[in-house]
Amino acid sequence: MMSGNYTTVNDNNNNTTGSVAPVQDPPGQVSVKFNDSTLQTFPPSAPQGKITSGSGPPRDADVTFSKPTSGSEQPTPGWLKAFKITAYQPYFDVDTCDILERIKDSLFPFKGTFSEKTASNPDLYGPFWICTTLIFLSASIGTSATYLADKLNHKDWDYDIHLLTWSASLLYGYALVVPLILYIVLKYLSAPLSLAHILCLYGYSLFIFIPAVCLSIIPVEIFRWVVAGIAGFMSAMFVASNLRSHIVSAGETWFWIVGGITLLQLALSVVLKIYLFSVHI
Repeated sequence: MMSGNYTTVNDNNNNTTGSVAPVQDPPGQVSVKFNDSTLQTFPPSAPQGKITSGSGPPRDADVTFSKPTSGSEQPTPGWLKAFKITAYQPYFDVDTCDILERIKDSLFPFKGTFSEKTASNPDLYGPFWICTTLIFLSASIGTSATYLADKLNHKDWDYDIHLLTWSASLLYGYALVVPLILYIVLKYLSAPLSLAHILCLYGYSLFIFIPAVCLSIIPVEIFRWVVAGIAGFMSAMFVASNLRSHIVSAGETWFWIVGGITLLQLALSVVLKIYLFSVHI
């Protein structure tokens, strides 16, 4: 049947009517037909095998790449960790609120709750800056007191740089050596307490000396001695009350430990008074 210039062709296989005759495969070539129902889309709509999502990596990819190889750095054993900065990072993980709360507790020495609050997270950040502030403050105020006395007595004033170096040696040495000795004593008496906890406790016990040093600029000798005595007593009671449970477990020697703590704190206040504020106007 003719319709204009086009011919209707009947396909014996599919009985399809079209305007153009189907192209026959050339001789020697094989045609491949796909079934649309078996074709897959990309990315797949459902996970298959180890594929967790359409285009995600295998589940064990992160594990495989996170495992150290034979040439990777091995964990630092034992005492060598003390020479790595990461070993001290937890002791500086505090914020301003934590520091202020612990400073406030140090001003109430008879509460004895400081040790419980810092049992799980003792810090060294606060003690370091308290000790450093006390060093510069005591040296500067001691120098100011000397300057004031010399001016009122019409004397020539010379700055003494040794006040700063002496204060640093005294306070840094005290904040490190005394806690270390106490740690060894408690460990020997089977009343172990971590060295970081003792360093934290002694560091905050020195905060009371900061206002004491500021008040010592007042040129009244008896007033300076009273301030030094009160500061030393409060500092000693703060340490003793927070170590009470550990000291009592040491047996009959607890009295000598408390006595030693008290005497050392009082001695520190006396030394600060004599060497920094011994001038008279």
